[in-house]
Amino acid sequence: MAEKEDTKPAPVTIKKYANRRLYNTATSSYVTLDHLCQMVKDGTDFVVYDAKSGDDITRSVLTQIIVEEELKGQNLLPIPFLRQLISFYGDNMQWLVPRYLEHSMKSFTGNQDKMREYFQNTFGSMFPFGGFEEMSKQNIALFERAMRMFSPFNGDMPVTPAEAPAPEAGKAKPDDKFSELQKRLDELQSQMENLTRRKD
Repeated sequence: MAEKEDTKPAPVTIKKYANRRLYNTATSSYVTLDHLCQMVKDGTDFVVYDAKSGDDITRSVLTQIIVEEELKGQNLLPIPFLRQLISFYGDNMQWLVPRYLEHSMKSFTGNQDKMREYFQNTFGSMFPFGGFEEMSKQNIALFERAMRMFSPFNGDMPVTPAEAPAPEAGKAKPDDKFSELQKRLDELQSQMENLTRRKD
């Protein structure tokens, strides 16, 4: 196991200069955000450093790539999702958001892989447009519900009666809230797996 980890290639180093130009040290050439976007899609790991200070600015550059893609009209982030995400900055539960989003995206990605496998297995026959559209709608609905699962931690978030937490006598303890979140994460995972099995 350790040998496999040792053979994993080191991330490509990208340097960002004051003139906003990005330099790929692996290819000794200047690149653009589009190049970095393609590297992400190709599974090429990279880190971005400020050429002057040496600070790791990978997070901000990746965020910039998302902004550029959204400006091109490839809208993946619904406005309600963005508003909810912004509302968590400075919130006392902010520390939990990254872990929750990472877990949700892993679940979504796993479901996406099964969807692709489904279409590959049926390639050559009549393309199931109806099935694809239905699965897409259900996946989007599941993802939007995933963000609303934080409703027990933020009273300002809209929540449907079916998703509302049961009334409790007294204020919920942090441990109780975390248990409720974990329960909802498990329910989401189960729903995604059931959806995929129905389509197999």
